[in-house]
Amino acid sequence: MIPRCQEQSSCFSFSTPASPGYYQDGDFVIGGLFSLRVTTGDTRSRFGFTDTSPIPEYVYVDLTKHYQHMLAMVFAIESINKDPNILSNMSLGFYLFNVDFIEMKAVQSSMALLSGESPPIPNYKCRPEKTDKLVAVIGGISTGISAHISQVLSLYNVPQISYAPFDQSLGNRVQLHSPYQFPMHTTALYQGIIQLLLYFMWVWVGLVIPDDVRGELFLRDITEELTNHGLCVAFAEKVPEFPAKDTVNRERFMERFTLTSVIIAFGDTYSLLRFVYNIFCNTPFGNVWITTSDWDITTLPFQQNLGYTYFGGGLSFSVHMDEILGFKDFLRSVQPRKYPHDIFIQNVWSILFECPKFDQHWIRELSQCEQNGSLSTRPLHVWDMNTSPSSSKVHAAVYIIAQALHEELSLRAEGISFNKGILWAPLPWKLHLFLQKAQLWKSTNEENVVNKKVSATKLDILNYQSLQSGTKAQVKVGKFVFESNCVQHFSLNDELISWGEHHNQTPFALCSQSCTIGFRKTLVEGKPFCCFDCVPCPDGEIANETDMDQCIKCPEDQYSNKQRNRCLPKTKTFLSHEDTLGAVMASLAISLSTFSAIILGLCIHYRDTPIVRANNRNLSYLLLVSLMLCFFCSLIFIGQPSRVTCVLRQIIFGVVFSIAVSAILAKTFIVVVAFKAIKPGSTLKTWMVSRLSNAIVCCGSIIQVCICAVWLGTYPPFPDVDMQSEFGQIILLCNEGSTLCFYCVLGYLGFLSILSLFIAFLARRLPDSFNEAKTITFSMLVFCSVWISFVPTYLSSKGKTMVAAEILSILASSAGLLGCIFLPKCYVILLKSGGLSRQKFSI
Repeated sequence: MIPRCQEQSSCFSFSTPASPGYYQDGDFVIGGLFSLRVTTGDTRSRFGFTDTSPIPEYVYVDLTKHYQHMLAMVFAIESINKDPNILSNMSLGFYLFNVDFIEMKAVQSSMALLSGESPPIPNYKCRPEKTDKLVAVIGGISTGISAHISQVLSLYNVPQISYAPFDQSLGNRVQLHSPYQFPMHTTALYQGIIQLLLYFMWVWVGLVIPDDVRGELFLRDITEELTNHGLCVAFAEKVPEFPAKDTVNRERFMERFTLTSVIIAFGDTYSLLRFVYNIFCNTPFGNVWITTSDWDITTLPFQQNLGYTYFGGGLSFSVHMDEILGFKDFLRSVQPRKYPHDIFIQNVWSILFECPKFDQHWIRELSQCEQNGSLSTRPLHVWDMNTSPSSSKVHAAVYIIAQALHEELSLRAEGISFNKGILWAPLPWKLHLFLQKAQLWKSTNEENVVNKKVSATKLDILNYQSLQSGTKAQVKVGKFVFESNCVQHFSLNDELISWGEHHNQTPFALCSQSCTIGFRKTLVEGKPFCCFDCVPCPDGEIANETDMDQCIKCPEDQYSNKQRNRCLPKTKTFLSHEDTLGAVMASLAISLSTFSAIILGLCIHYRDTPIVRANNRNLSYLLLVSLMLCFFCSLIFIGQPSRVTCVLRQIIFGVVFSIAVSAILAKTFIVVVAFKAIKPGSTLKTWMVSRLSNAIVCCGSIIQVCICAVWLGTYPPFPDVDMQSEFGQIILLCNEGSTLCFYCVLGYLGFLSILSLFIAFLARRLPDSFNEAKTITFSMLVFCSVWISFVPTYLSSKGKTMVAAEILSILASSAGLLGCIFLPKCYVILLKSGGLSRQKFSI
């Protein structure tokens, strides 16, 4: 119990007098601590007698709109006193103080509530008729003020309901019992802000927070939420609370606000007051502000035009609260004559109605004001008839306390007769049990949440704008209902939004311009993921949406268009007879084959001439026929590949060429053996030479046939497609199957060719007019050169070029054999007929 002071003279007082309060008696008294001004003065606490004079206060700004908070409490108490069903014909009173935004004043006023005297007497009850009736206290407007009030009230277990912005860390600042707070689902606020940013695609935003614990918690949580939704923080500006020393770097301050056009401001009017001053002192950058109702620039009566110039177009989240029934009518009826004991209305009324100032001490004389004026006639920058969120909290807090009193009195009245003397002074700490049942939030060192959680949080989205009448106001443009992380309802009416003086349309908030279709994002080293460069998608990949992190790979049978935004079906391609290249190759093959047939016919016609009979004319016929087939086999390479053509083209090529080269090898052997046979004493006979040549051709061909048989039996050629080599095309080709067998066929042909070249080179100087060794040597050089150059060309070619390279090699090598071996003979047969009269001989 607080000791009662018997004599006034025995009470010690503060050297700095506290503000006098506004008292109205009742059976129960509710204390109220409000903030109507922003001032500076002596905030030190000194007890005892001293001659030190207090530092005079300087009023920075009168927050006349905050007077509505007091009136909300007065209105609630008057309404309760008129209702006989709440307190059983017992009345409520109030004891109201203005603590400004000075924490020491809050402490002094809290002690004044407990001692009943202003200035307060610590630990004494100087006015027991007041202190014994105190049941609860409502206040203050900021978390700092609330914490200091609670440090005093918690010592005596007096319930305190704070109408400050919700602060989940408030319990850590109070030693004993923390004040009750009106719950604010912080997750709902974060999600509402996130949904708004996503709605307008604002991904690059700045943060402005007070430099305190509440600001740090918000910065931590909102940054995590932004990151989870693909949004980034451009900067975080921490603002020291007024009147602390200004530590803001001016150059960095101005530079930061040019980084983005959208800024989230979290804090209340007082904690961000210095920030508003800093903004007013700098050139506006046209930023769009996203705030909460706790920071309301319309409460500041100074420089309203600048306020809407800098902050107009902003969007604010406010907890949805129904209008207090009858409150506007009550406000219209408020006048100084109606409340003569209200010491606060004197100053507020003089400001609202612009009472003239007297030169001496700049004191306003209320008698010179309009006594019968109405608050409804005052301009919006100094008064608002709409109920503020703080006023709604104060009104609700009074009813919560009254309901707790009602339940406590009902519990005590059970079983005994109603005796007003017995129930006159209920103990304040007994109300805690009933306050915990209300929709309030309280944190202690032992437990966190002791109240019921709100099932759904409804937030109104307001827009700062200038109405056509010239009145500045906040207009509701949307709402956000949060039930859970999975159940959310966001709605916004874009047509109602005014973006202020700096924007004619919805502003952008991007660190980097969006990547258009066909481009993907690539991160910039050292910068957040919202800052990126745009690079085009590679071939075969597309980006059909803006700001894609990765390009989408087209299916194998499709390719990307030039814009890289669509996948188009690839065209099937192969070396066909309709293509120019295919037609030229086919014509060349037929022409050379025809030419070979002509030479064959010429040799048959002049078969008895020495030039034809030399070196075994049967081998010449076989060689010409095989060359004709070589030319014809190239035609199989032209056209759409099928299983049959894929097998035939390589097998026929390998076998026919082996016959041709074997015939040349046999002719080379015949040259050598023929000259050995005609030497005196030689044992070689002509019939033996003929059998040897046949054996060479057969053996050479059979070995190649065996290689091809193994190829067919293990991994034969088959039709295949190549979707990667040529952009936008599907190449129909023949897969060689066993690459080893393919190169074995080519290698065997190379072996026969080199062997023929070597033997022909040794026999090139044997005497005789019809010695074919020289022409065979040259033809083998051409043949080997063509196929040696074919291998790298074939390996580096793709699609039609690969097939054309093999066809060209077949035609070139075959034409080289035909030209080098038989054109000289045709020249002799047709142009040098005299040479044909030589003595005939046969081999």
